Amino acid sequence: QLQPVESGGGSVQPGGSLKLSCAASGNPLDDYAIGWFRQAPGAEREGVACIRGRVDITYYSESVLGRFTISRDTAKNTVYLQMSNLAPEDTAAYYCAADLSGNGGLHPSSYDIWGQGTQVTVSS
Repeated sequence: QLQPVESGGGSVQPGGSLKLSCAASGNPLDDYAIGWFRQAPGAEREGVACIRGRVDITYYSESVLGRFTISRDTAKNTVYLQMSNLAPEDTAAYYCAADLSGNGGLHPSSYDIWGQGTQVTVSS
């Protein structure tokens, strides 16, 4: 059974960078679309980036385009989210999720299996 596990969250000053990891045992992540989502207190869960299975087509929300990069390491069965030029509004719990159909996108309802999340806090 596929189970993604996030890591790499933490506290950083505005303008700083963090790299989140989404690792999984069992099924290869290549078979699926993997999305990164975030949820701030009192807000809805927001899709920020997605990488589709096999073809490595990527999608980004407008709020992170040019600052965040999603990538895949097949050998490590891990998907990464490199976040740069972080701002306080990026503060949230970040989740990775797998869409078993492989189609992906940025809407949470498209995803089937979710990790437990990792907290990112951006403040001075």
